[in-house]
Amino acid sequence: MAKLLLLGLIAIYIGGVVKFWRGFHRTNFSQGRVYLALLWPVLVLANRSYRQNFQRALKG
Repeated sequence: MAKLLLLGLIAIYIGGVVKFWRGFHRTNFSQGRVYLALLWPVLVLANRSYRQNFQRALKG
């Protein structure tokens, strides 16, 4: 059961990275694409501005 949960969390993380990477052009950011994509879970929880831009990147 734990392995299945871990696999699900990894899939969600990778899905978030891919969706943000593809939608990066919709955000207000101009630099830091790799950094912002890889740290999305932490930044979504900690930063309101990033959260808004993350949602913009996911739409479309």
